[in-house]
Amino acid sequence: MAEQTFHSGFTAIVGSPNVGKSTLINRLVGEKISIVSSKPQTTRSRLMGVMNGDQWQIVLVDTPGVNRPRTRLGEFMEASVTEAMKGIDALMVVVDASHITDRDRQLVQDFSARKDYKVLVYNKLDLVTPQKLLEVMAEFRDLPFDSFIPLSASTGEGVDALIQDLSSHMPIGPRYFPEDMVTDQPEQVLCAELIREKALLHLREEVPHGIGVEILRFEKHKNTTEIDATMYCEKESHKRIIIGKGGQTLRQIGQEAREDMEQLFGYHIYLQLWVKVRPGWRNSADDLKTLGYVIK
Repeated sequence: MAEQTFHSGFTAIVGSPNVGKSTLINRLVGEKISIVSSKPQTTRSRLMGVMNGDQWQIVLVDTPGVNRPRTRLGEFMEASVTEAMKGIDALMVVVDASHITDRDRQLVQDFSARKDYKVLVYNKLDLVTPQKLLEVMAEFRDLPFDSFIPLSASTGEGVDALIQDLSSHMPIGPRYFPEDMVTDQPEQVLCAELIREKALLHLREEVPHGIGVEILRFEKHKNTTEIDATMYCEKESHKRIIIGKGGQTLRQIGQEAREDMEQLFGYHIYLQLWVKVRPGWRNSADDLKTLGYVIK
């Protein structure tokens, strides 16, 4: 019996802020590798997730939500999307089927002109009626996408159809990553992102978007890993909010981040977390580089 040919390739995921790209990539790889929040602009940099099948491998390139940049950090995020478009084999454009905006319409129109294999994903299927979904799909049905797939990243409905579609359109290629690898991100980066996710969860208004996280120490021992991390914010008033009354908010952020780290890595974590004020870091090239926001 002839050996089956292996197929592999890179698929970029793009969309407006808050359409559920990070939830979808976590669902596809089966692990929490991309942070999730109801607040827009959660993902800040390009992240790769790895999907493995018996005869295929798909490397998913998650990107920040496409938006108009207003800071140097915003410019970095925009550049991350541009960088992710290089050398891809397929493109997944994600929209929120329950709320299509003019920005979504323009984005879908713009990306429909690319010559890659293109899938338009209607996410949040669980939040729309069948009639509403038909109306939304009708709006884009004449655009030159290769596939149109409604699904719910939250519940998993329709996700198998997306996996089947993408895997059947990957070119012949090698296994780029080991079978047990689900992301290209170092553990330190994942830890920093989990801390930032909890800050997004527990802080309001402009505070969480002015937060950067730096891992100062990541020391592995036999049964535990010790992590020292600093959360940077832009104002003294923000620092007080992050710490909270009697340190309660900071403790909650640290505890929940630690629990997620232990679940992801499978070993005990000892986490120490500090807060420091670093005014204007989102517009400082040196600060952005220190916190890892650099296009390679």
